[in-house]
Amino acid sequence: MRWSAPHHLIVLTESGTTERTKTIADGELVYDGRDQPGALTFVPANVERVGSYRRARLNYSALWISPDLQLSGCEDPWSLPVFVNRSDNVIRTLLSSLSAELSRGFKPDAVYVEHLAALVLMRIRQMDGRKPQPRRHGKLGVKTFAVVRDYIEHHIASEISLNHLAHLVGMKADTFARRFKATTGLPPYAYVLECRTRRAAELLSQTDMPISTIAHSLGYSSQSHLTATLRRVRGLTPRALRAARNPES
Repeated sequence: MRWSAPHHLIVLTESGTTERTKTIADGELVYDGRDQPGALTFVPANVERVGSYRRARLNYSALWISPDLQLSGCEDPWSLPVFVNRSDNVIRTLLSSLSAELSRGFKPDAVYVEHLAALVLMRIRQMDGRKPQPRRHGKLGVKTFAVVRDYIEHHIASEISLNHLAHLVGMKADTFARRFKATTGLPPYAYVLECRTRRAAELLSQTDMPISTIAHSLGYSSQSHLTATLRRVRGLTPRALRAARNPES
């Protein structure tokens, strides 16, 4: 199989194996062995790869990342080398978690997926022996943060992406993400999640709106998506939050 793609590609082998896998990238042999569960492969955009697979029975998850995205801390993913069938528990956990969310029918927020992709690429950089240098970052100005906060509050049910928030205040995505966290103590995706769950808790405890209506009004894909998120973030289900308002219900 000979191919290249216009996106960065990260592959996690979920299960299965091959009798033999041989991979050549840009004319150089980068792997000759077997595929195993938990193995990770990374190929930067537009790198030609030639792969041969003998007796392959594989189930895998693939994450495609657009080179046009500005991801915090990952300004130059093209500098990363191809690697095949490496191992890293952190990346495996992140990709497995995303895959599980999607398989249950939940659609994660764009800002969350962007943050996850940035973490994965930073981890890949560390696997290549390149550790990021710690830097101190200033906070967002009061007016700048107010613009972002108000936008999030008024678009809480919409798809909110890191790149759009950064563009809103005229910053590069990585600069914005660092300053936002210095300001709030939370990455942008976590702040959006907190705003959404807080609003859901308020509606559940202060109104008689059906739980499914609240879920859809806040951008959750279903009532079960809202339930799973509240249980994970706050340790309570929507019914438990509503029952707390009226213990006899």
